[in-house]
Amino acid sequence: TRLCRANQFDNELISYAMYSTEEDMVICARYYEETGANWDKAIMLYHKSGQVGRALELAFEHQQFTALQHITSNLDSSVEPETLHTCAQFFLEHQQYSKAVDLLLLAKKYLEALDICIDKHISITEDLAEQISPEKDSEPEYKRVLFERIGECCMLQGSYHLATKKFTQAGNRVKAMRALLKSGDTEKIIFFAGVSRQKEIYVMAANYLQRLDWRKDPEIMKNIITFYTKGRALESLSGFYDACAQVEIDEYQNYEKALGALSEALKCMNKAKMQDVGTQEAKINFLKRRISLLKKFVQARRSYEEDVDEAMKQCLMLLEEPDLESGVRSGDIYGFMVEHYATAGDYQKAYHLVQELKQRLPTASLAYYVNNTVLEQIKINVGLDEPNLDPNTPGIEEEIEEEIPEDFGF
Repeated sequence: TRLCRANQFDNELISYAMYSTEEDMVICARYYEETGANWDKAIMLYHKSGQVGRALELAFEHQQFTALQHITSNLDSSVEPETLHTCAQFFLEHQQYSKAVDLLLLAKKYLEALDICIDKHISITEDLAEQISPEKDSEPEYKRVLFERIGECCMLQGSYHLATKKFTQAGNRVKAMRALLKSGDTEKIIFFAGVSRQKEIYVMAANYLQRLDWRKDPEIMKNIITFYTKGRALESLSGFYDACAQVEIDEYQNYEKALGALSEALKCMNKAKMQDVGTQEAKINFLKRRISLLKKFVQARRSYEEDVDEAMKQCLMLLEEPDLESGVRSGDIYGFMVEHYATAGDYQKAYHLVQELKQRLPTASLAYYVNNTVLEQIKINVGLDEPNLDPNTPGIEEEIEEEIPEDFGF
């Protein structure tokens, strides 16, 4: 190496210097510095001799980007944090964002690394999230803040399951549940609510489940009731029972089950502790009134087998109730009566009731309340040529037969 330097064999010098002693490497590196050329060779020799700091200084000073990449690829946490941070800033300025993040992680500048991930849209993978996570012996408050920050970054990037994990590690289960709700993973939402055992989380889970098609899934319905009960959200539970009652009426015309559901709704509302007592009383009274109307219709249908005339009388009286539709659909009462008179052969009476139904509910589909076959029989037997009762009239839906699900267990 001495001969090469003496004769300015710069290209040959590097070949010999790379295999010489560390001391000789440093001498050769200084030679390259003094010549004012071949900065990349000087940087390489300083790096190989162990003088990483000097190698980085020259790389920064002379914008030796390739050499800097090579040096930083071999850096570890033993390097001074300030040096690592300086390298990270260099890569950041040259839009090498992922490399900058890696160096900041080595320097344990986790929050700064997270900011770059957000600003520069660097995806936070499971591995990256673990690298950013604080050490076990970190201060509790620092760990909490950092885990929450990671969770927030994951939320912004749509990594909801990872966000849930980090919020949980931060001890913030409410935020964890919010992230999980965003994922739409129903199975995990139910599991997380069950293991968290927090009132707010129970209610959040129940609110989410209500947005699903719980009508066709008894297990979801059961979980809604369980979570509202455990969350002490009696007003919400009352509202859910009310919704169950309406489904039984609208989809199945099952007033017995609807009555059971409304009775449960009333029990919950009575136990609820609403801030506005007046509003609570109004809701209680409204439920009582609806239950009263349902009971009358249920009783009328039950008495049909024993006393037909009494059943029809009760139905006519019920139709006179001013707020009937709040509890019982008038179309269902008419449908019940029309089918009775048609079965009994009194088609004129049945026809008269159909006309009343049309006047009372002019936009409704007759076939929704009265069987199509019955409507056709009435039309034929009263001698109608015009299709006033034709179930195929535009707007009349085909009769939908649905299997009634198992009882709620009220």
